[in-house]
Amino acid sequence: MKLFHSPGSCSEGIRFLLDDIGVSYELETTDLKSGDHRSPEYLALNPKGKVPALMLPDGSVLTEFPVIAYWLAKSFPEAKLLPETLDEEVRVMELTEHIVSGLHMRGSVFAMLPQKFVCDAGAQEELQQHGKEIVRAGFARLEKQLGEKDFLFREFSIADAAAYYLISWHERIRVDVPEALADYYLRLQLRKSKNAS
Repeated sequence: MKLFHSPGSCSEGIRFLLDDIGVSYELETTDLKSGDHRSPEYLALNPKGKVPALMLPDGSVLTEFPVIAYWLAKSFPEAKLLPETLDEEVRVMELTEHIVSGLHMRGSVFAMLPQKFVCDAGAQEELQQHGKEIVRAGFARLEKQLGEKDFLFREFSIADAAAYYLISWHERIRVDVPEALADYYLRLQLRKSKNAS
């Protein structure tokens, strides 16, 4: 397998999962800041022009964080990245999708890159504040979901990998992390560093 990855992006979560599983893979840096994702070579592999993208052993390419994470969980069931029952599995998927499509795409992107959506400086400020509020509210929900547990659900799951990359952006978003969530993020960092390839 080959992971197309841009350091500091949401693909950090997929890298986390690959290392946690312990599977062999090749890492291909596709630097968003340098525009690598818009090169003809990359667009030939992934016309969406974004990361993460995972090339499977058969040469096909998977895109979108929740889809790649789900494929990894199902392909490597021994890693136990999803619960065993359908009811619990869909709850993990529900939260993962919320982190990616809600808190990431509608929160952090607005907070970090308002200029991508509006030209007016005043409108950019409003959009940035709106994005920050979405992330703040999302952090509060994640803290509530975490409760007294080590992870968002009973065991480490794909939802934790999504939360990991989102929380890692808190300084760029300029949003404080609640104390319990900061402790949780530290646990995730320790787990990631332990398994890093």
